Amino acid sequence: MALNLLSSIPAACNFTRLSLPLSSKVNGFVPPITRVQYHVAASTTPIKPVDQTIIRRSADYGPTIWSFDYIQSLDSKYKGESYARQLEKLKEQVSAMLQQDDKVVDLDPLHQLELIDNLHRLGVSYHFEDEIKRTLDRIHNKNTNKSLYATALKFRILRQYGYNTPVKETFSRFMDEKGIFKLSSHSDDCKGMLALYEAAYLLVEEESSIFRDATSFTTAYLKEWVIKHDNIKHDDEHLCTLVNHALELPLHWRMPRLEARWFIDVCENGPDMNPILLELAKVDFNIVQAVHQENLKYASRWWKKTGLGENLNFVRDRIVENFMWTVGEKFEPQFGYFRRMSTMVNALITAVDDVYDVYGTLDELEIFTDAVERWDATAVEQLPHYMKLCFHALRNSINEMTFDALRDQGVDI
Repeated sequence: MALNLLSSIPAACNFTRLSLPLSSKVNGFVPPITRVQYHVAASTTPIKPVDQTIIRRSADYGPTIWSFDYIQSLDSKYKGESYARQLEKLKEQVSAMLQQDDKVVDLDPLHQLELIDNLHRLGVSYHFEDEIKRTLDRIHNKNTNKSLYATALKFRILRQYGYNTPVKETFSRFMDEKGIFKLSSHSDDCKGMLALYEAAYLLVEEESSIFRDATSFTTAYLKEWVIKHDNIKHDDEHLCTLVNHALELPLHWRMPRLEARWFIDVCENGPDMNPILLELAKVDFNIVQAVHQENLKYASRWWKKTGLGENLNFVRDRIVENFMWTVGEKFEPQFGYFRRMSTMVNALITAVDDVYDVYGTLDELEIFTDAVERWDATAVEQLPHYMKLCFHALRNSINEMTFDALRDQGVDI
């Protein structure tokens, strides 16, 4: 109900729909109820008779573990100009590496694909979008190393960057006439199987039968490979770490920022990692994290100003968790406004959902819904204080976003 209601609110920009835990009534859980005395002032549309006992429910949400003072105390030395200059120098060196590779006529595209993959997993590929596009444009239709590893890596990288790469043509040498993978000759190629496992998650709905086939046998192979290599000394410790990580959750399903933090540690202890890439990833991660901290501090100040977390004790006070969703959507530093506004929207959705699912009575909710649909502040005068507070926080925040759109984009929403 809350989501349907918010869909009618004027929006300042096109936010991606985010999946939030919107209902406390999951898996058969029914929140405990409490009774409070509630006296309603007379109105043209009375909600309940005076002195009527209103049955209120409570989901018993725990308090937030992130205090306002703690969030506001967050600070980072990486906001300084010295680190910004260091970042620019490292970017120039990596850009030169990409451009130098472009000039080598006979260079194996596999080397470039591995470089692009490392940039992406380290969370710094957004600095080199033009260079990466030029590289992929050039090798898109170019024959590469015919190994399973090279073929699967190329397919995944191209799909990842939006290229329409046909799956059957790409993997034809590894399929029989029915389009089923035949990889008995690759039983010792764990690296290739891992690459195919990750590539399979870039298949689209029309390729679902191929997806099931690929994920089924690669998953079985990788699990068996891990069992064979556990608790024995071998030279594949780095590969074993990558395989276990992939089996927990494929790369395509992971949150890029968390993956970058994990991959930085893995690369630091792994073989053959370019030290310039690693240093760039570390500096960039810390600088971007400093930007995220400032975004979070802004959202925390807004949340405290609304008073919803302090005055509505049945509402989930989860501003940090709501902010994390936005980092999962867009982590790049230039999207700070998106993160701040999306956090506000997430928090408002959560609060309004708790009003509907946990605390409000049917009569109150009907009036509240009507007030939001008409966007009329006078319509909530007959409602209790908690609903007035929620409505005005919602209305003021959305109006602020629409004003931003008018001022900055010239769009009157």
